[in-house]
Amino acid sequence: MNCELAHERIVMAAYGELADDAAHELDRHLATCTACHDEREQLRALKLLADAYPVADPDPNLVARSRMRLEEALDAIPPKRWIERVLQTVRNNAASLQAAPIAAGLLLIIGAGAGSLGGYHIAQTHAARASESATAQPVPDATQVSASSSGDMEIANISSIVRQPNSELVEVHFNALVPQQVRGSLDDPNIRQLLMVASANASNPGIRDQTVGLLADECRAGHSCQPDGIRDALIQALRYDRNAGVRQKALEGLQPYVAQDLRVRDAVLEALLHDSDPHIRTVAVNMLVPVEADTSVRQVLLSVANSDRSPKIRLVSRQVLSQVAEIQ
Repeated sequence: MNCELAHERIVMAAYGELADDAAHELDRHLATCTACHDEREQLRALKLLADAYPVADPDPNLVARSRMRLEEALDAIPPKRWIERVLQTVRNNAASLQAAPIAAGLLLIIGAGAGSLGGYHIAQTHAARASESATAQPVPDATQVSASSSGDMEIANISSIVRQPNSELVEVHFNALVPQQVRGSLDDPNIRQLLMVASANASNPGIRDQTVGLLADECRAGHSCQPDGIRDALIQALRYDRNAGVRQKALEGLQPYVAQDLRVRDAVLEALLHDSDPHIRTVAVNMLVPVEADTSVRQVLLSVANSDRSPKIRLVSRQVLSQVAEIQ
């Protein structure tokens, strides 16, 4: 058994989903592989820690957002033609039709067809009216949407963001109970609240990429970038986002705070140790130059310089450590 297969079976074994023969094979591999054995112990410790905390009921806003996203996904499915819906109804009721008289079967088919046509036309009319109503509404400024009212709107997701060239003005389109939009400066608290929601929008990678870029630009420009706001969002994106481009933007936005914020420093160190993208790891090493004398930073750099798999990362780490020696 190779380590890649062992990693998959370790997770299955931790949750009791691995067959006995596969479990015995995994145990034999772990007896000879220290890395896989350590990974299993870490997973067991993490599972034990997670089990120690009670599972809270889902937030009502989370349920509402989930329902809206489900509706969006269903709306994205191309509608079937009325004849396809009629045939589907006939197939679903084939068993009952076999035992029913011919006249009843014909009435069922005719009724299903008429109902489908009527429902289709009603849905089309409703969609057209909703579109006209949304078009007729003026675009409010962000100052017209208070922090409390935007929270009451149960924001589901951010659909698009448009920034005016060479300006601090952005236009954010978001979905609540009905699609809405606001316009205002990037420094506006309500605009920032919407951007924070967008930064965690896992269903739309493009919006998340654009949002993290805007937040990073604000931090690099020296605008308000509080630890409990934008900085937190950038740290989360750096640690957990699957898109390497998003992680790099988040890393660059955190650069001004490496020296003063220990949480930012720890996130950069984690990126250096664990990120899968070599370029991001290289950027992380260079970002640590202002704090290379810090004990934890030096320990990480020494470990990377001596044992990292990437020759480039080892070289860059040694260069940074040589600068520390010159300073001392």
